[in-house]
Amino acid sequence: MGLENLKTILKSNNRTLELKSPIIGASGTYGYNDEFGDFINTDYFGAISTKGITPEKRFGNDGDRIFEVQGGMINRIGLENVGIEAFIKEKLPVLKSKNIDFLLNIAGSTVEDYEQLAEIAQKNEIKAIEVNVSCPNVKSGCLEFGLNPDSLFDLVKKIRKLYNNFLIIKLSPNTSDIKALAKATQEGGADCISAINTLRGLGIKIDFDGKNFHRKSVKGGLSGSCIKPVALYMIEEIKNAVDMPIIAVGGISKLSDLFEFLSVGADAFQIGTANFIQPSICTDLAVELSNFIKENNFKNIEELKRKIKETK
Repeated sequence: MGLENLKTILKSNNRTLELKSPIIGASGTYGYNDEFGDFINTDYFGAISTKGITPEKRFGNDGDRIFEVQGGMINRIGLENVGIEAFIKEKLPVLKSKNIDFLLNIAGSTVEDYEQLAEIAQKNEIKAIEVNVSCPNVKSGCLEFGLNPDSLFDLVKKIRKLYNNFLIIKLSPNTSDIKALAKATQEGGADCISAINTLRGLGIKIDFDGKNFHRKSVKGGLSGSCIKPVALYMIEEIKNAVDMPIIAVGGISKLSDLFEFLSVGADAFQIGTANFIQPSICTDLAVELSNFIKENNFKNIEELKRKIKETK
């Protein structure tokens, strides 16, 4: 593959997650991970985070689900997915047969939902789960746990008792105090934080037919390059609050974005909205990053990280 200099190891609580590269396809942008394999070389990915999986099959929200806005998009998919039973029976064997590294993204409406999902993940020896407590597009669950430090601590602690492998918590930016949420995550026993999920947003389009105005709107989660400054701020806040690996998410689409997130404390990256514009973006960024490391005489990604983080 030729990307040995991108090997990334996330370490916490005596657990490790080894990635071929620090580039991860974000949840909801690569389906169940195998769909893109026919026309993209997924060997360049560190991993792909699955669509958010719930205990039961979900059909998601009705009406418009995607709304393009300046610098990004608003989505209100509503966690449409096949459910954990179908994932284990139908999707997991495909991932194993194709040797695709993945994070199982899980979401629930109750504590019991998350416990059930964690127990199934442990039983099936899934090496890493990403707990969604930050989706703004569902009526119950997720943000109910993700915006209250006490509730988040209790949830993470209960998941930790049932799941012994690498535990990632995906945090929301829809808070006035991301530090408190990060501390609750670490104290509850998680190994890693991914941040940020989408911001609450409203997209509006006004058309005029020569006589009357017509309004179309979509309320949901805002993502894309427009949220990168928020993501950078949140990652730096998290890094100042806790000592654990951070996977940066939010508006990443080019090499300089990776450097910016490294400078505020990121250890790996998830690419989301950019996948819809450039489906090969994860592969392209991995190759570009590897070439930069070689051309500038860095030993590997870890040496590059140290150099950037030393920059004042």
